[in-house]
Amino acid sequence: MPRPVLLHSCCAPCSSAILEWLLQHDYAPTIFYFNPNIFPQEEYLVRKNECQRYAAKLGVPFVDGDYDHALWREAVKGLENEPERGARCRVCFGVRMLATARTAKRLGIESFTTTLAGSRWKRLEQIREAAEEAARLTPGTAYWDMNWRKGGLQQRRGELLKEEGFYNQLWCGCEFSMGHLALRPIEEIPVYAREFVLKLGGKPKEEEPQS
Repeated sequence: MPRPVLLHSCCAPCSSAILEWLLQHDYAPTIFYFNPNIFPQEEYLVRKNECQRYAAKLGVPFVDGDYDHALWREAVKGLENEPERGARCRVCFGVRMLATARTAKRLGIESFTTTLAGSRWKRLEQIREAAEEAARLTPGTAYWDMNWRKGGLQQRRGELLKEEGFYNQLWCGCEFSMGHLALRPIEEIPVYAREFVLKLGGKPKEEEPQS
């Protein structure tokens, strides 16, 4: 019988190769989409809908977590100026992993893991620490500590990204991870994020000279 596991998902691209691997290795994954860090809400909905679409295609159950960005902002208050992969990210992981552990317990699924551990932009030790803490605080659950970067999964992620035509985000998630977007041509930024990026110092699109 396939072994149940709750997979916390940050987005469809990062979930794709992991889901494929789980299904091929006799696991029965359920996706938990809980990412209140994502900003703005329009971006959150684009990523969630993409993940939900892919889950439906695979026939994988999808659990939709709450989106409360204001509550997430309270959790990271005072850490706004921390660098990426710093203290703010650790708190963010803690919020998301605790919600994942509690959802696993509610669903009667002992083991949980996260696609965050497949990102080369994240610190694995921060994710591990947050997830193991969440499991300790939620008796009856256990964190499955897998390095989802290995075993060819990074390459397969890239292949599936192209095959499925996934939306591929330009920033990690929160508004504090968007600073580098000011260096990109504004027309490459999703319309709903352009005003915020301009406030960060992004340059408006130059008008083409009239002939």
